[in-house]
Formats: sequence, structure tokens, C-alpha cells
Amino acid sequence: MRKILKIAKAELFTLFYSPIAWFILIIFSFQTGLVFMELMQGMLKMQLTGMPQIALSANIFGGQFGLLIKVQEYLHLYLPLLTMGLMSREYSSGSIKLLFSSPVNPRQIIFGKFLAMISYGFLLTLILLAYVTIGYFTVENFDLTPVLIGVLGIYLLICAYSAIGLFMSSLTSYQVVAALGTLVVLSALAYMNKVWQDIEFVREITYWLSLSGRSLEFAKGLICTEDVLYFIIVTGMFLAFSILKVRSFQTFETKGAMWGKYALVALVVMTLGYITSRPKIMAYYDGTRFKYNTLTPNSQDVVAKLDGGLTITTYVNLLDREYVHGIPTNVKEDMERLRQYVRFKPETKMKYVYYYDKPSNNPWVDNKFKGLSLEDQAKGVAELRDLDFKLFMPPAELKKTIDLTDEGNTFVRVVQRDNGQKAFLRIYEDFQKFPSEGEITAALKRMVTKLPRIGFLTGHGEPSLTGDRIRDYSKFSSAKTFRYALTNQGCDVENLDLTGSKAIPEGVDIIVVSDLQKPLTPEEKQKLDQYIANGGNMFIAFKPNSQIMYDFIADFGIGVLPGRLVQPKQDVLANVVLSRPTAEAAAQNEYFATVLNNRAFIGMENAASLIKKEDKGFKVVPILRTDSVKLYASKDTAQTWNEVETIDFVNDSVSCDPAKGEKVDWHTTAMGLTRQVKGKEQRIYILSDATTLSNGGLMPQTRRWPTSNFNIVPAMFNWLSDGKVPVDVSRPMPDDNILEATKEGLKILKMILTVAIPVILLLAATIILIRRKRR
Repeated sequence: MRKILKIAKAELFTLFYSPIAWFILIIFSFQTGLVFMELMQGMLKMQLTGMPQIALSANIFGGQFGLLIKVQEYLHLYLPLLTMGLMSREYSSGSIKLLFSSPVNPRQIIFGKFLAMISYGFLLTLILLAYVTIGYFTVENFDLTPVLIGVLGIYLLICAYSAIGLFMSSLTSYQVVAALGTLVVLSALAYMNKVWQDIEFVREITYWLSLSGRSLEFAKGLICTEDVLYFIIVTGMFLAFSILKVRSFQTFETKGAMWGKYALVALVVMTLGYITSRPKIMAYYDGTRFKYNTLTPNSQDVVAKLDGGLTITTYVNLLDREYVHGIPTNVKEDMERLRQYVRFKPETKMKYVYYYDKPSNNPWVDNKFKGLSLEDQAKGVAELRDLDFKLFMPPAELKKTIDLTDEGNTFVRVVQRDNGQKAFLRIYEDFQKFPSEGEITAALKRMVTKLPRIGFLTGHGEPSLTGDRIRDYSKFSSAKTFRYALTNQGCDVENLDLTGSKAIPEGVDIIVVSDLQKPLTPEEKQKLDQYIANGGNMFIAFKPNSQIMYDFIADFGIGVLPGRLVQPKQDVLANVVLSRPTAEAAAQNEYFATVLNNRAFIGMENAASLIKKEDKGFKVVPILRTDSVKLYASKDTAQTWNEVETIDFVNDSVSCDPAKGEKVDWHTTAMGLTRQVKGKEQRIYILSDATTLSNGGLMPQTRRWPTSNFNIVPAMFNWLSDGKVPVDVSRPMPDDNILEATKEGLKILKMILTVAIPVILLLAATIILIRRKRR
């Protein structure tokens, strides 16, 4: 060990007696200081202008544009300049002969030089730790642990780069060749996750071997044993290669024997890599304060209840618009989307099935291959995308095991337990596309818990559960491609027909009665009355001036002011009314609180004002209420009243006439009714605009006023289901949201970090180099 330390000390002296080490130290301090201060000044500027900031610790250091991410982008350019002379200099100067004649062996030589490099890397790390210290004292409630984990990731990356550079330096006496070779190897390792990904077993090795993104998890504050062991194993591999190469100068071996040793080391490394990448032996530590890199407790509870085996089969249709996510070259990347769940159930099996069939979402295929059979279309796509057509089974063969017609033959995963229970995970038509934790946990929760069964009353002209008209309810209820649809949030939705002798099925938890165009028959009314008397929950929606619905809600003691609500604003029809959840609603339900805190409106085009007319034994709470809406380019706010006279809001203007019973007020547009029935709290939700949740009403035309109608869906049914759906995957808000600094203070700090420290380092380098030259 003493010899290793002496070699390391000598190498460090050599490094710092050359301008390159000082040059890199100066450039690194200047570059990182500039990035850090730009982030700090940018955050402070937004804070001073009133823009709320969140998670400053993560955003400054580990965010998309954070300091640690930026360091990873250019670190690979620095290290080759340092490592290129480690052994090449010994070869070119002839001093390698002196080393061989001294009482040191190749292992001690390599370890000594590597120790010198990681010691220099520690200096670079100290510079980063200086920024962490500044952040600790300037950010309120600074989240220190994940940032330190991120710095650890950078240091491990430096160690790996050093080992690779040392090996390349041991191959040649030309320093420039060694530096270029190091860059080539680093690029090759970064690209390995794209190599041979279509070969099932081989991709496990090449994907593991890839250096790309290995420090990103550290930057997020997550330590995984796979990543830690990766750096240890890969660093050890290149050190072993270096020792073998240096030893080859001292011993006489055939090329076959030498290459055999290299192959043995590589084989051992590949074996260790495969073993350490198995989910069953991985361990994790999430250093973030609120465990942002880990499934929420509710999701963990659901996964814990999934006893027995679990298989996730991904079905990839060659003719589907989204097929690319599951093709063999992208399988490992696709598996990462479920990694958090596999972490808590490591025995999960992942399978991929490839087929071709008529998709519901890709008209391009028919236009491109017009008039061709399904098989010929699939062959055409396979040839166009350089895919092996033999990999994809025909429709008839797939249908022997599963029929995906109801799923539109699109990209879908089937989650299946050993007991035969199944659930579907779909791709949604939004920017995120893939299911988030909420949708995945909801699908799994179906298997371990009875979730709400919702019946939509039919037979009276109600909005259809499956129709695609503007007034229908298919999007928020049963649309498989809409993320917030009830069916994707864990609910079972079905039509409820009460005609004749048909009864309300046992097990229905919520009944939806919306916009009846025809009155209920006495028999139907009796069935619903009995359901209500037994404590059943109900969602009721109507449009203004519907006497049928007015009579229906009167049974609950609720009435409606005459007319419909108007709220005149610029460039928006007066009948478009903006509401928000009330404080009372937010106090009862976190989802309503979230909508309220986001300050988005609920847009209603046909709303009425709800009032309590008489006491029917229910506690009545206003859920949505018209809010004060600031007019564009004005200090005034839009007033809301119940308009009795005007019915043409396109061609006529509106004005409030109190003599006609029109009243300016904050009007209630949705109510929640509760009472105790048979030891259970009954919940009734009444919404005064049935179009709010319709296919056309989920995105109302409100121009500059943001609306969030689709977010009210999970809020309503979370309240009606007593919190069963959607699954609560919310997390505490970050508390490191305030930067305790001033503009003047940051200007001074920037001068110190980007000017004073680099100048001091430059002066130190100049003095040391001049003194060495004089000697």
C-alpha cells in the first residue's frame, strides 16, 4: 500500500507541475460557477417577479437544467486530457523501464496512478460541494441528502472515466491517441444501450453495459445498487485490463493467452452485470425528503396485496400508431416505465407479444397501402421500418389466446395474476401517453379491492355512456384512451336500464341520473326512491328550465332560481360561467382542494343557480360556486346573475334587471348532500349543468381564462366513492421554495465564483509552474 501511495503522490506532483491539470481546474471552476450562478440568479429573478418557485434544491442541482446534469454533459471532455499521459508518458520517455526495474509490480503502478486520478477527481468534487454549501445556506429548507447523492454520482462517474482513460493510456505511447481513444470508448459505452437490442439475452448485457444516464438517478436523489455496482464493476474491469496490458511488457505470452485473459475478465464482468441487474437482488435508497422517486404509500399497499405471481404482457401491433414503443430495440427502455412497480414486486415477469391486425387509431396505413390485404399492409410496414415480418403473428393466431378488438388493437398491456385476474394498461391520447402511477395503481387495485360500480340511467334521452356526440358522456366515463375516464381510474361503468321488471343490480355503488328528456315511469321512480332510501349514492346533472329534472331534485329539498346564469366577459359568450370549488368543498376532499389551489376554473355553458328550498334531512354543502373573474385589461370583475329574459346569447346582449327577479351574486352551481342512512353516510352530488362533463363540455371555449373541467371528474367521484377512486397518489408539496438571497448578494457571489476563484487558481498555477521551471 505504501508503494501505491508513493506512486500516487508522484503522479499528483507530475499533474500539478503541468499546465493541463491547472487549466482543467480553472475551467471547471469557472464553468460550474457560471452555471450555478445563472441558475441562482434566474430563480431569484422569478421569485422577485412573483412567480412561485418549488423544489429549489432539485431544480438548482438535479433538475433538467441543474448543475449536476450540466456537469455530466461536459465532464467526458476533461478527463481524457488528464489521463492521456498517465502511462503514455512513461512509454514515450522511457521511464517505464525504471518502474519495471524497481521493486513494484504492474498492479501497484496502475493502482497508484488511478489513486492519483481519483484524488484529483475529489478536488473537482470539492468545488461542487462548495456550491452545495452555498445552496444549503441560501435555500430555505434545503434538501441536502439528494444533492449529496447527486455529487456522489458525479464522483463515481469521474472514477469510471479515469479507469477508462488509464487503460487507453496504457495502450500507446502517444498521448493524443490515448485521449482520442478514451473519447471513442466513452462514446461507445454511451451507445451500448442501442446495440443488439433485438436479441433478447444479448440486450440484457449491452443495456447494462451502457454508460449513458448512469448518474441521472443519483442526480434525482436515488441510490440503486445496480448503478453503484455498475461503476465499481466497470471501473474494476478497465483497471484489470490496464494491469494485464502493463504486465504484458514484463512477461512473454502468446497473443492467444493474452486475449484469453482479457476475455475472461470481460466474461466475469458481463456475468456480474447480468446478476446485479436482476430486480430480485436490487436495493434502493431514496434520499429525497418526501420520497419522490418511490411509489406512494397507497400504491405500495396495493402492490403488497398482490400475492402470488404477476405477469405483464405487452401486445404490440405492427399496424398500430404507437407500435414503436414496444419493438425489440426499445424493449429495455419500455420496461423502465414500470420499474418502480417491479422494485416492490421483483418477481414480476415481463413479456412482449407481436402481431398485426386492423388498428383503430392509424388511418395512415390504409392511405399508404391502399387496396392491399391486411397481411400485405403488415409486410409493407415491416419492410419500411426494417423489421422482421416473421416476428409478428397474424390476427387468427393471436385470437387463440386473446381478442384485443375491444381495445382497438392498439398498444396495450395485460396485467395478469396467477389466479387469472386481469387488468389493462393503455396508452392515452395526450402528451404523456403512458399511464402514470395513478392509472397503474388503479388497474392493480381492481384485483385486490372492490372498487365502485357506477350505473348510468338510460331510456329517457340521457347522454350516452358510449356515444360520440357532443352531449354524450363517453369521454369522462368509458373512453379507454382518455386518462381521466372513470374506467381508467378503477371504476366499473355500465348502463342502467330500469324498464319493466328490471331492478337495480346488487352491488351498484353510484347511480348517474343526467338530463332526462322524458319523465320516469312510476315503477322506475319507485326503484330509484328505494335505492335512495337504502342510502345509495347518486350523481345528478341537468340543464336549466328542465321541469323533469327540477321535480327530481325537489325530492332532495333543492330548487333552482329562474333562468340561467350569465357572466359577461370579453370575447366569450355571456352564458359561459366560470366556477370554482368552495372552501367548504376543499375542506372535505383533497381533490377539490387541488382544483381550488390550481386556480383553474370550471367552465359551464348552461348553468343554473342552486338553492336549498326545504329541509329533507340532508346536510347541504356548496361544492362549486361562481367566482369573481377579473376582466381582461380592466380592474373590474365580471358579475354573475340569473338571466330570465335573454335566450339568444350570440346576437343579443344581457343586462341585469332586478325587477325581473335577476340577482347579482356568487351563485352555487353544484351541491353536495349528505346524511346518515343505516350507519353509512349517503352522498348525493347535484350539478346544475349537464354539459360540463359532456364530450363537448370538458373543454369549454373560455379563451384567456383557464378551465379544468376534466379535473373535476376525479374530484366528484372521489367524494361520491368515499375516497376509493381515484387512488390517492398525491405527495406533499416541496418546502424548499424560497431563495433567501438578494440581487446584490448574488452579484458579489458571482464575481467570487467566476472571477476571484479562477484568478486565484491561475496565480497559484503560474507561481508553481515558474518555480518548477527555475529549479
